[in-house]
Amino acid sequence: MKRRVFAFACLFCLLLCACKDASAPPFADFAPQEDRRLTIYTSHKEEIYAPIVREFEARTGIWVEVVTGGTNELLERIESESKDPHCDVMFGGGIESLLAHAALFEPYSCTQADSLLPNLRPEGDVCTPFSTLPIVLIYNTRMVAPEELTGWADLLDEAWRGKIAFADPTVSGSSYTALMTMLTALSGDDAALLARFFDNLNGTILPDSGDVTEAVALGRLPVGVTLEQSALQRIGEGEHLALVYPREGTSELPDGTALAASAPHRDNAVAFLEFTLNPDTQAQMAKRLYRRSVRTDVPDRAELPASGDYPVLSYDVAWASAAKEEILRQWAELGEEAGM
Repeated sequence: MKRRVFAFACLFCLLLCACKDASAPPFADFAPQEDRRLTIYTSHKEEIYAPIVREFEARTGIWVEVVTGGTNELLERIESESKDPHCDVMFGGGIESLLAHAALFEPYSCTQADSLLPNLRPEGDVCTPFSTLPIVLIYNTRMVAPEELTGWADLLDEAWRGKIAFADPTVSGSSYTALMTMLTALSGDDAALLARFFDNLNGTILPDSGDVTEAVALGRLPVGVTLEQSALQRIGEGEHLALVYPREGTSELPDGTALAASAPHRDNAVAFLEFTLNPDTQAQMAKRLYRRSVRTDVPDRAELPASGDYPVLSYDVAWASAAKEEILRQWAELGEEAGM
């Protein structure tokens, strides 16, 4: 888990140059008051959160501290800090993960909620959607022919045993979404499917969702499961990767931004939630990244296929939220049985 403070990056230099009284409090003239601070916990990668945080700071003058980690790791930390809260905003994580921990958040109805695409507003306004993220399969074009990987069922084939890049769903929220998308797509008993997939990974469970595209791009593993945005970003950088929208269908789940219950800087947290949904932020996010906006008035990048151009599953968010603890318990037990 990492911690970064974005604002006032030059304070130390200014102090060295301007402060002649070594006995003076080092930040007396520069550090912001409590009402100008904000602490964000985020599972986003730096290339996603950093420009947004910097722009928010520039527009508001609010000093932002960023704490990074996996979705589930951060949710556990927020829960452990309930008696002495530090987090103001959880920025990132699939909405089913946020809904599964609804008690950690204060419901907030964004003033721009009417601009959301249909069916994206979560029940009870537990969080504010940020972007829509289809789950895709990827493969290294130097190692795999296009017809060899077509859907979720292929990941249960022994031909791919030990060759699948997949992040630990007990850490990564997007990996949990991928797991539940696969269970939605395939017929059969969920526990049996989970066990078959776990067995087919043969111990190749990666610690972070960002490791999936890296492993496949470098040829350490030939195929993987990741977010559309992550795959297209690396393909756009010239990597030998291709993506597949599974023939059985995929999910189009939004990630979210949530207001922490008992947030120490609630007004600033609300301002950040509103900022993530405003047209400028959404347009820059869609332009800079391969992420789909959640607004009706912000178009996606031209390279992105329309939602109707690939099969989309009816993903039951309420079921995925309610089942999270049990599914992850089963996953952990499978790991223990495998000696992991």
